[in-house]
Amino acid sequence: MTQKPGSVQINYLRPPDRREVFIQRLLLDKPKVKITLAESVPFDPPILIHGKVALETGSDVVWFTFPGLWHDIGLFHRADGTFTGIYANILTPPVIRPNGIWDTTDLFLDVWVDPQGILSVLDEDQLLEAEAKGWVTVGEARRAREEVERISADHVAGRWPPAIVDEWTLKRARQSSSSISQAAQRRPTSR
Repeated sequence: MTQKPGSVQINYLRPPDRREVFIQRLLLDKPKVKITLAESVPFDPPILIHGKVALETGSDVVWFTFPGLWHDIGLFHRADGTFTGIYANILTPPVIRPNGIWDTTDLFLDVWVDPQGILSVLDEDQLLEAEAKGWVTVGEARRAREEVERISADHVAGRWPPAIVDEWTLKRARQSSSSISQAAQRRPTSR
């Protein structure tokens, strides 16, 4: 996969050995938060959460990566742009290299907040299986559970998701992506 200008390459390990590479448009690059846009994701069949479509082919996802934290956050949408929920993927803090390449490992647990604000924890069975098979360490499994507990407590207290997640709607992300593309097209090429 070739990394485009203004994008990041996310090397994602799902233990034990499933490796995926995601190329996403980098919309905001601050020390405490990175915002990316995954455009027109290819999910066929669709991703269902609690029996409802959360992502499908053609969906866009606005991702929030917080350096040093053990989760990222995705604003999930249907292909028509309908918001379906907030998804927190529990993972190792990403290693963010200066060349736009990020490395992280999935820790199986996920948190889902539906459009009504109801939080649920997903894939606990997958973490138990990963522990039993030695795909994650005891420390990683413990840290994943602690992250879910922290997110849940902060959600109840009204502190999660962080305010920046509400500020960056899909509309804003698409506008930012379009502006980045237009700016890249206007840049003079060297001869």
